[in-house]
Amino acid sequence: MQYGLTIAGMDLHQAMQVFVAVVDAGSLTAAGQRLEMSTTMVGNHLRALEQRLGAPLLHRTTRRQRLTEFGALYHARCTDILGQIEAAGRLAEDALATPGGTLRVTAPPTFGAECLMPLLPEYLARHPAVKVDVVLTDRLVDLVDEGFDAAFRLGTLENPRLVARPLREHRLLLCAAPAYVARRGRPVRPQELSGHDCLAFTYPAGTEWRWTERQWRFAAAQGGGEIVVAVDGPVAVNQAQALRRAALAGLGIAMLPEVMVAADLAEGRLLQLLTGHALPSRPMHLLYAPERQRSPKLKGFIEFALQAFGDEGALSPTAGTA
Repeated sequence: MQYGLTIAGMDLHQAMQVFVAVVDAGSLTAAGQRLEMSTTMVGNHLRALEQRLGAPLLHRTTRRQRLTEFGALYHARCTDILGQIEAAGRLAEDALATPGGTLRVTAPPTFGAECLMPLLPEYLARHPAVKVDVVLTDRLVDLVDEGFDAAFRLGTLENPRLVARPLREHRLLLCAAPAYVARRGRPVRPQELSGHDCLAFTYPAGTEWRWTERQWRFAAAQGGGEIVVAVDGPVAVNQAQALRRAALAGLGIAMLPEVMVAADLAEGRLLQLLTGHALPSRPMHLLYAPERQRSPKLKGFIEFALQAFGDEGALSPTAGTA
């Protein structure tokens, strides 16, 4: 005899649970209390199960109940089946509670190399069963189609399918080597940059920051709006570390990520210029698909990323803004 998942509109698994509860509790009323179900509903489940099986499970009188011979066999089998279902559920819970497998993450090259990689051992120490596959690229990868769990992304967000968690903003600083400053002088106003060698970072065509190759923009020191300066110089390069090397070599003034030059500034290899005039910052977010956020490895990584790179606003997810 084959059984479907439902019997007379009732769930077979639930009907088996009710039957076992009736036997174990000793009565329909006691089983109903245990299952938080009315005595009438308990009886309905039991009758539907007996009708589907084509055999009585219990001999019931007004004072007592006892298993039929078939009912005793069926009770033993139901107890075994329900135990296996519960064990399978615990197995799934354990799988969802223990991070493991490979976590695929993408990040901008500079942020990934200077910020993410040095702190990645902390995440791996928390979750030793996880392996991390990091792809550093400025290309806007499709997380879902390309199989990534998470992405660190700079700038404007456009994908409404993703959850976006705000991180600390990506700040740029104006820097030059002491040798360059000694040779060409230290600018005290943004307008003076037009007479200096300014090293450009070349962005791909269509990128929102392409303007920085020919113009540098500053916030006025006293909140007086924006200052735009046309710049030019002997070197343009499309890789941030190469631009840093050019600045360290004394070739000119460069606009570089704060995370990349922090050690150079602290140790005097580079000097920060025009500290009273802020350069534009870029928003940064951690992105992930909402359907993947239950994954233990991703949940652990989200917690790690928000602790390492988040700010006060990073505690609440923003859906539909990525």
